[in-house]
Amino acid sequence: MAKTKPDNKKSKKSRQKSILNNVAPSPKKQRPSLSPEALLTEATALLHTGQPAEALPLAQRAFSLLSAPSLSSKAALPTLNLLAEINIELGDIDAARSNFLEAVALDPDGVVPESKGGGAEKFLWLAQLCEEGGEESVRWFERGVDVLQREIGSLESSSSREGKKKSEGSEGETETVLEEKQKKLASALCGIIEVYMTDLALDPKAESRCESLITSALLHAPHSPEPLQTLASIRISQLRPAEARAALTRSLELWQQLPPDAAGVPDFATRVSLARLLLETEMEDAAVEVLERLVGEDDGSVEVWYLGGWGLYLMGGRKKKGLAEGDADDWRVLWIAAREWLQNSLKLYQTLEWEDERLRDHALELVGGLDAELGGENEEGEGVAHGTDGEDDEWEDEDGDLEMEGS
Repeated sequence: MAKTKPDNKKSKKSRQKSILNNVAPSPKKQRPSLSPEALLTEATALLHTGQPAEALPLAQRAFSLLSAPSLSSKAALPTLNLLAEINIELGDIDAARSNFLEAVALDPDGVVPESKGGGAEKFLWLAQLCEEGGEESVRWFERGVDVLQREIGSLESSSSREGKKKSEGSEGETETVLEEKQKKLASALCGIIEVYMTDLALDPKAESRCESLITSALLHAPHSPEPLQTLASIRISQLRPAEARAALTRSLELWQQLPPDAAGVPDFATRVSLARLLLETEMEDAAVEVLERLVGEDDGSVEVWYLGGWGLYLMGGRKKKGLAEGDADDWRVLWIAAREWLQNSLKLYQTLEWEDERLRDHALELVGGLDAELGGENEEGEGVAHGTDGEDDEWEDEDGDLEMEGS
């Protein structure tokens, strides 16, 4: 927040008193202006606490100060990166793209240290934000990969030298940084694979490229969940479901027993993607377990509630058909829970003004079918009303407030 400008005006009475005492009035001390570094620190803190709109003017002020002719142009790199991330949070993708492109112009080869705003990050962001996608996205990813490979080579050389000197403390620190770089490299390679499986799926070399890239990703980060999920996605596309399930099981085993805040737990979006893959490979129990954990961390995701409802619906369908073990009425309990998850998804869809109409339409279709099968019965056997036509008045409680069920 901008500092209030000090008031330099003195009252007439105050001036008279100074004259009578024959003492010159002491000027008020002005509060020092924040340095660019302090502005960046404050803006970063605001961004990380969910206040991007408040962070933006501070970051803009820091950029203005760091862009002064007397300073090196590269001094503005950290601010450009921060401005881009703030604009992403604010939904201004064009501005974010422009910020990252400015950063690329200042550090085209990524040779500026990451601690000073350089490195691979801007290239990896542009791979996701570029308008054309496809080959352009791959080119940005590859520029980031080149930077990471160079950094990894340097770290490995440093680690080797430290090993010879037997400096255990510094060697351990280098190994930690090296492991993080390896994971980031593997993630970038998985990003290229995703492009080849979507935008460039018709490329004749797409499958062979994916195989080569996933082999490299697994070599760089064999204990990272993301490459294993990507391997599963490739195997699904190749109609090799058993191998896909094996890869997903290995991915889950890496972090499933860890506490939520552990470093080895994949980020929220990666676990949502995992849940989709688990559902696609008929691993509904594991998918619902992942989704329940996600809801416990953040119950404001339309997609998580939808996927959980879809997973519970599929589990109930299997039990109803006698394809899974359990009591005779287990399917009913699962379907009641599925309806609650889907209703929660629809309520959030309306509240957040979500735009995925296919998700909404499928959720409404499922709720309609569940209502027809279950009637107005909830898990305790009581009657419930479920609106399924998307009208506002049918998605609200008596006070007009939206309430989440089953959470």
